[in-house]
Amino acid sequence: MTDGKVLSVNVGVARPNPAKRNGGLTGIDKLPVEHAVEVRAPGPKTTGLHSGVVGDPIGDIKHHGGNDQAVYAYSREDYEWWEESLGRSLPDGMFGENMTTVGMDLNQTQIGEVWRVGEVLELQPTFGRIPCSTFQAKMGEKQWLKRFAREARTGTYLRVITPGPLQVGDPISVVHRPARSIGVSEAFDIYMHRSEELARLLVAEALPADLRAEIDRRL
Repeated sequence: MTDGKVLSVNVGVARPNPAKRNGGLTGIDKLPVEHAVEVRAPGPKTTGLHSGVVGDPIGDIKHHGGNDQAVYAYSREDYEWWEESLGRSLPDGMFGENMTTVGMDLNQTQIGEVWRVGEVLELQPTFGRIPCSTFQAKMGEKQWLKRFAREARTGTYLRVITPGPLQVGDPISVVHRPARSIGVSEAFDIYMHRSEELARLLVAEALPADLRAEIDRRL
């Protein structure tokens, strides 16, 4: 059964980061491509290949990329919600996602479920996108970080379970749902705003190890 499909595949262009006083580059500016791209597990965040999408640059390798943030997905449905709220057009790739989906409610996506994308590629949601100053600069909206966090329409980061090609039109099927988990949007909202419920996140076995360690410290 198909749960959705890939509407757009977006690959970044390295540009100077206006949010960084000391310079540096960012790969948040992503443009749709028509050809298939290869997706693989990039390895550790600071020492690996950084992005899971071949040819996609990442500037801040301390906070972005690595196995648990190999691919970022955002839905066209949530873009449409934001377009109405902001009164402006938001093209695919605007939020810096590698994959724009349609037909899937990413807010209800469960941490640890497995997606088959196309015939080979398998991806696993890990957590929502925590907004940063680079995202604020890209959007140019007042108090964008607080607004994005408040709405919890975060999209989802994904790790690569089985490498393979990714291209526009690929069907997306959820082929595994974990027995114990929590939705990406709810997990993000707890992490950001409801610290008294943090222990609930530890139920998700596929939660990234560094995030699990942080939550253990906070508890």
